[in-house]
Amino acid sequence: MSKKKERHMETIDLQRMAVNVRKGIVSSVHSAKAGHPGGSLSAAEIFTYLYFEEMNIDPKNPKDMNRDRFVLSKGHTAPGYYSALANRGYFPTEDLLTLRHLGSYLQGHPDMKHIPGVDMSSGSLGQGVSAAVGMALAGKLSNRDYRVYTLTGDGEIQEGQIWEAAMFAGHRKLDNLVVIVDNNNLQIDGEIGDVCSPYPIDEKFRAFNFHVINVEDGNDFDQLRAAFKEARETKGMPTAIVAKTVKGKGVSYMENQAGWHGKAPNDEEFRIAMEELEKAGEALCQK
Repeated sequence: MSKKKERHMETIDLQRMAVNVRKGIVSSVHSAKAGHPGGSLSAAEIFTYLYFEEMNIDPKNPKDMNRDRFVLSKGHTAPGYYSALANRGYFPTEDLLTLRHLGSYLQGHPDMKHIPGVDMSSGSLGQGVSAAVGMALAGKLSNRDYRVYTLTGDGEIQEGQIWEAAMFAGHRKLDNLVVIVDNNNLQIDGEIGDVCSPYPIDEKFRAFNFHVINVEDGNDFDQLRAAFKEARETKGMPTAIVAKTVKGKGVSYMENQAGWHGKAPNDEEFRIAMEELEKAGEALCQK
């Protein structure tokens, strides 16, 4: 098989897994009758690429000191994070249906004490990048070659602590750090440009001595692959990947709708969403 054909098949496999991740998101939020589907769905390809291709991890040894680290700074999109972890083998996929249920270890936000594979508890917006910077600095000081990835929201970067952390990371030349911005252009109150514009996002990170990669379609695996490759090859400075995505991606009635930031589908909406995702998966099986 040619390298081009092999890479094409790898991309198809990732696309299929992203569909499975989306099914887990919709199913868990529906079961919980609460949660945040919009930003989980927009980042499905990012979660999938990180956990199935990019990161050096082992679900059988989740505390390996040399593993790559991930911090979900926008912790409310835990449904997407949990679905990726479950599909990667950190815990049973059927446990996704216990999301937010009394007694479940799958809380509404990531909990590093109880959830296998979670490197940092998060939920209070703006704090995750600081934690990731600390992990990256620790790696440098201990001469370990692991990498640290953190996913933020474009609404979340309105928080000042993000930029304090960015200033430190740039100053310390933490080239083992990758900050990913899920730029779906929507937050709970509407378009980010109307609420409190963080634009131009790329220029802001450049001002803090980051290497910046703009990804025009953050729901496209080929573009993500190229971006993360470039990030790995960047030396002497941290990288920020600003990925344009579609909020609610993969579920037609949720796409680009701020109202689906933090709302669970009812039974009929759940049925429609799962039918759409089933069709998407079947179409990929034909390729």
